[in-house]
Amino acid sequence: MENIQIALVDDHRLFRSGIASLIGNFKGFNILFEASNGEEMVRKISSKLKPDVVLLDIHMPVMDGAATALWLKENYPEIRIIVLSMLEDPEKVLTMLKLGAKGYLLKDSEPHEFELALQKVSSGEVYYPEFVTRLLINSFNEHIDQVTLQIRELEFIKLAASELTYKEIATQMCISIRTVDGYRDQLFEKLNVKSRIGLVLYAIKNKLIDV
Repeated sequence: MENIQIALVDDHRLFRSGIASLIGNFKGFNILFEASNGEEMVRKISSKLKPDVVLLDIHMPVMDGAATALWLKENYPEIRIIVLSMLEDPEKVLTMLKLGAKGYLLKDSEPHEFELALQKVSSGEVYYPEFVTRLLINSFNEHIDQVTLQIRELEFIKLAASELTYKEIATQMCISIRTVDGYRDQLFEKLNVKSRIGLVLYAIKNKLIDV
């Protein structure tokens, strides 16, 4: 089995050196390259020199963690990102997770936490410490509390929870199928769901429909 290839992107040379040395002791992992910021990483990365996982600092000059994560998401979405940070900054944490980060490590984490995060993320899982999980739950709950639904949106949700097709829903609401598509896409985004099933589950959880 081939080693998991790691790119280490951080502007502090001593920290990079320490992490590279640490990872060198982990079985099954190899440092493919290091970079001091996102721009340098962009110059180094290619289809022939492509890491499986990027350990990514948030605060860097020239091209910071958020900009780098966005670039990776658009150009190499298969590469998994683990964020490295000194801070438990809620806004930064949520921004990086929205940009696709699969793991989050504080820089003063114990060595075994680094190894566990690399193992989990490289195998397709996520690794979030307790404070990140807490933030995600709070963010979700706040989002639910803040959502205000219009009368027509509520009507659409109730019909979407039935066995009617979208075409039949359009007829029932006296609107075009295109407008129905608009309601659906708008609600998916507004309620942070990805499918009609997600919409129905939201409706049940928030007692918008009787079951």
